[in-house]
Amino acid sequence: MGQSVLILLLGSLVLYVLVINSGDPLEDLRESNDPNRENRIQARIANMNLDLPWYTRYLTWLGGAARCVIGQCDLGTSRDGQSVTALVTQAASATLRLVIVATLAAIIIGITLGIVSAVRQYSGFDYGVTLMAFVFFSLPVFWFAVLLKHYAAIQFNDWLPAGQISLRTILISAAVIAFILQAALGGHWKRRLATFGVIFVIVGGVLFYMDAVEWLRRPAVGLPIYILAVIGLAVLVIVLTSGFKNPRVRNAVFATAGIAIVGYAVMRPTLMAERTDPETFRGATLLLLGCLVAGVVLAVLAGQLLGGFSRRQATGAAVVTSLFSSALAFADLMLSHWSGYLAVMPRPIPTIAAVTPNFYSTYWNHMIDTATHLILPTVALTAISIAAYTRYTRASMLDVLNQDYIRTARSKGIAERKVITRHALRNGLIPIATIVAFDFAGLIGGAVITETVFGWQGMGNLFRVGLEQVDPAPVMGFFLVTGSAAVLMNLVADLAYAILDPRITG
Repeated sequence: MGQSVLILLLGSLVLYVLVINSGDPLEDLRESNDPNRENRIQARIANMNLDLPWYTRYLTWLGGAARCVIGQCDLGTSRDGQSVTALVTQAASATLRLVIVATLAAIIIGITLGIVSAVRQYSGFDYGVTLMAFVFFSLPVFWFAVLLKHYAAIQFNDWLPAGQISLRTILISAAVIAFILQAALGGHWKRRLATFGVIFVIVGGVLFYMDAVEWLRRPAVGLPIYILAVIGLAVLVIVLTSGFKNPRVRNAVFATAGIAIVGYAVMRPTLMAERTDPETFRGATLLLLGCLVAGVVLAVLAGQLLGGFSRRQATGAAVVTSLFSSALAFADLMLSHWSGYLAVMPRPIPTIAAVTPNFYSTYWNHMIDTATHLILPTVALTAISIAAYTRYTRASMLDVLNQDYIRTARSKGIAERKVITRHALRNGLIPIATIVAFDFAGLIGGAVITETVFGWQGMGNLFRVGLEQVDPAPVMGFFLVTGSAAVLMNLVADLAYAILDPRITG
């Protein structure tokens, strides 16, 4: 920890010196013909403390930044006299919202693809995932972002009013999805053919149904679909953890699923209520967070009370079930209000900004508006990170799968599912914890380009404007957030090591 603080201090000093020597902060005013030029120059000198030596200004900033430890940050003022603390708070909320969603999506998708790719080593699926990983890893993010804006936003918004899915699109989409899934599941050719046929029929039927009922404009969701989804989720969690032969884990997971279903059935009418008064928006958000916390607490209790000797595994499986059940409930609430959002926002996928300016509507319309603004930049950042997670997970899993204890487990007749999920996966994730820590901080820094393309007023914009104006205060605010995030995520990685491998604590 002490080394991290020292690195932050030295890094902040170097960055401060580089910024103040990158140009003249008064250049635009010196060249101005404004009759009030001298007064404006004096005002900027006062705002930026340019009449003081550079080391005094740096130490002043450092003292204000150190006060963040006690929650009283003072990062100075920008050249226009704005509070940098307020600017950083606003920018950080936008950027962290984007980066957290992108990181979670990349972790889930990338690690899943990496595991399946390692298990199906040298298969067609493995080669396909490897090819796409290299493509996205080397893809210029700004170019990919422009493609997303054109095809996933502009053309989608043009298509949505009609919203008709052609028969050719249905058949091609079903065939592609079925081909990918049968390659991932593997097996002999008869099993692959049967898998392809079943998935082709299911996906084709779903797409045909969505086209017939105009699902993309009026999503047909509700409690029955939620119940089926949660039951399916519970079965999946049990299969991937202990299997149905362990009644303690099974009971804890199904109890959590039952609590989620009953709780959502009771709370859904309240959560669905339309709120038009902005003063009630905060209360609605707190209610959602309260439901999430209550679900996790009840899941922990279910795991502890029903887990028995498998208490730890039961608690983990129950918490995962609760979190994903909460995510399904939130998705159901969002989709249930989608048609109402389209009535006020007929082109729902935006290409610029973090929120729609001067947008006054209901609580859920505001939530959907925020979510739709997240889609494109999140996909742009996630696609690049998925490539790295996939390759690292594949390499780590292959290394673990070739260990002696894995061969011993297989020789004892342990099911392959248990070998992968209970013996190999935990050790295979240890190196990934480091990648997650660095990737999170890297995404905050890399968001500079993405935020510029999508017009987000986040940390990237704050950093860029600060450099262009030779204003060190916003740039140092950016450094403080990204540097602190790097230190914090490395601490989280160390804790993750101890959880994944208790021997590390020794």
